[in-house]
Amino acid sequence: MPEMLEVEMFRRVAERAVGRTIERVEAPDAWFLKGGIGPADVRAALDGATIRGTDRIGKLLLVAVGDDRPELGLRFGMTGRLVLGEHDPVGQLEYSSGRDDPAWDRFALRLDDGGRLRLSDPRRLGGVELDPDREALGPDAWSVTGAQLRRALAGSEAPLKARLLDQARLAGLGNLLVDETLWRARLDPRRPAGSLGAAELRRLRSRIASTVDDLFAKGGSHRGHLQEHRVRGGRCPRCGGELDRTTVGGRTTYWCPSCVRPAEA
Repeated sequence: MPEMLEVEMFRRVAERAVGRTIERVEAPDAWFLKGGIGPADVRAALDGATIRGTDRIGKLLLVAVGDDRPELGLRFGMTGRLVLGEHDPVGQLEYSSGRDDPAWDRFALRLDDGGRLRLSDPRRLGGVELDPDREALGPDAWSVTGAQLRRALAGSEAPLKARLLDQARLAGLGNLLVDETLWRARLDPRRPAGSLGAAELRRLRSRIASTVDDLFAKGGSHRGHLQEHRVRGGRCPRCGGELDRTTVGGRTTYWCPSCVRPAEA
């Protein structure tokens, strides 16, 4: 499933198209276009435009085009991938099909050099927007500061994991990254987010930073130490104790009760 790390890989693929002109927009799935726009709108906005740059906030990929045209926003849901010709940085997503069916191409940009930048999404949970609302997202988790993280969690009675998954509070973390991060930080995913003390907040911010750096270098959100043990009866790769499998914030959660440190007084 694409989380922040995978979307950064997709951004780097899109960066290869900077300087190229969009000859034609392909939007065969009108349902995939969000915010009240239709195929004619995206064609009017993007046909003939030159790709000027790319950006990413959390799991949202942004593509800037010239001539005061709208910014293109791409979301990948649970099974979306971005591919440019032979450049396919992820190949097969965790928990997704290994097939690459042309029928799953929901959106594409035909480029003037013959290239094709396409968004493939078997489950149709992603989407395409024009001028997406950047302000609707919290700070990017990859570069979140201690002060930003403290504000994101402050006063919340929601479970810690649920708050970290709330993209309006902190953008980019998904189910796998949050479980891996909290396991490394030895924090209970169920405890109230606002209950963390100063030292715990520092530890959490440090583990977010080190986890995303480590897993990006290894190739994706599914490369964590916990990943292969995310099965019923799985054992903690650190202490060997049985992992707890529960639901937190509507998401299946694996964590080690034996490794969790006592909450600060």
